[in-house]
Amino acid sequence: QVQVVESGGGLVQPGGSLRLSCAVSGSILSPFAMGWYRQAPGNERELVARLIGGGNTNYADSVKGRFTISRDNAKNTMYLQMNSLKPEDTAVYYCSADFAIPRRTYWGQGTQVTVSS
Repeated sequence: QVQVVESGGGLVQPGGSLRLSCAVSGSILSPFAMGWYRQAPGNERELVARLIGGGNTNYADSVKGRFTISRDNAKNTMYLQMNSLKPEDTAVYYCSADFAIPRRTYWGQGTQVTVSS
């Protein structure tokens, strides 16, 4: 059974930094893509950043230049380095892992990020 587990959320002041981690286990295959999404109260879940294959990345315009997505294939772990955090970054952050065989996306349970003074 594939498991996706996020960690690293918390409370941070505006301008601060956090690093989120997402560990994937339970599969002999590695996901071909992984991503970070977030959902604030009253809003739909939105893409934050996604990493595909060997290194293709895409970011939401709102986080470009502030957030960096990366992956350690040996550990099957993905990271999201978040710098210059703003109150509008407050949300539950979810990790996704896309597998090709069989074709399925797995989600983590989410980790809360709160940016407030």
